[in-house]
Amino acid sequence: RRESLRLAAVFRVLANDTRLRLLHALVRERELSVGSLCGQLQMKPQAISNQLRHLSRLGVVASRREGTTVHYRLIDHCIRGLLDQGLCLTETALPRPNRPRRRASHSPRPAS
Repeated sequence: RRESLRLAAVFRVLANDTRLRLLHALVRERELSVGSLCGQLQMKPQAISNQLRHLSRLGVVASRREGTTVHYRLIDHCIRGLLDQGLCLTETALPRPNRPRRRASHSPRPAS
């Protein structure tokens, strides 16, 4: 039960578009400041900080302060795998607008 509750918390956090965009940025770069994230996501610092707080509480990201600048990095490497799987799913299984969904072939494969 404890594991399922933690997993549900992870998926709730990942269900937010802004947090997903933050995680993708942190996957691409080793570490980013709040200012850099604001520039990449075109959002205000307070909005970015609020979302990073959610990710930090879950133990997904960690921060370090350098003077007045706060830098964030991804610390839960399982999240990277989840993001990769999610991108794979969007590319192969989920229908896109203006593109029919691919169907699995039910015809038997020829014997080799």
